[in-house]
Amino acid sequence: MKPGKLKRDLALFSAVSAFVAFTWTPGVHAQEATYADLEPVLRARCVMCHSGPGAPLGLHLDGLEGLLKGSRNGPVVKAGDPAGSELIRRLKGSSQPRMPMTGPPFLSDEEIALFERWIYAGLPPALAAAEAKTPESPAPPEPGTVATYADVATLFALRCVKCHAENGLMGPAPEGYRLTSYEAAISAIDRARIVPGNPAASEIVRRVRGQSLPRMPFDGPPFLSDEEIGRITEWIKQGARSAEGTQASVPTGARIRLQGRLASQWQLDDLPLVITDSTRFDKSPRTGDFVEVRGILDGAGAVVAERIRPRH
Repeated sequence: MKPGKLKRDLALFSAVSAFVAFTWTPGVHAQEATYADLEPVLRARCVMCHSGPGAPLGLHLDGLEGLLKGSRNGPVVKAGDPAGSELIRRLKGSSQPRMPMTGPPFLSDEEIALFERWIYAGLPPALAAAEAKTPESPAPPEPGTVATYADVATLFALRCVKCHAENGLMGPAPEGYRLTSYEAAISAIDRARIVPGNPAASEIVRRVRGQSLPRMPFDGPPFLSDEEIGRITEWIKQGARSAEGTQASVPTGARIRLQGRLASQWQLDDLPLVITDSTRFDKSPRTGDFVEVRGILDGAGAVVAERIRPRH
């Protein structure tokens, strides 16, 4: 071999070796990632399912201790070995089901790389180590203030999105209804679950109260507290405003499906119904019966009953 070529080959080998060492050696560029760096991602995308007594496989991701403990199947992270860590395989989709269950969208490449760097670095805790806590709903708005989607979004994320997402714990969102965004929540494509200005006509309110069945959240009890139900009710009463404060319009003509106790003067619990000559009464519903009402919304957000039937 010619001396010049040997020299070039040795130089190339040295460069490649240096690159590999930098890329794969734990602690070189991984040392900057600590558990504190992961907390925002875990809180935003993981703890809505992986917290509390119903955490899948007992895997709790609302604190460092739970993450290191792993699930009933064993550890989910192995220090220095991202490729051998089940957490990474789930985030990338090489193990199924891919996580988070609310995806797509799943975690970005940058977010997954953050977890990989933390594992490479040996799973270091936060430098100023405050354990992550399960996120709490923001405090209810002060009396007299405007309620917006920001006042209920975290509550939906904590108690509803685990099922009402593209790929939730029960598979596709029940009846296609998603609570992953403001636009999805107020959508009336198949029927209206939220009627701006009229909480009693809003199926979502009747579900969390237990007036319509099954009561929600489906993993209850515990169900939502009176304060949490009140927060959703007040938000809808004030017009189901967006996070920016824009009031939603009433989806005139949208389909409605509600349940409750039939009261006197054609009321469903505390909700007055609009009865017309074409309203259909199945099996002669009587006051006190538990019934289902199907109808449409008029321009004022009132329910025009098309069919009323007892349900047992």
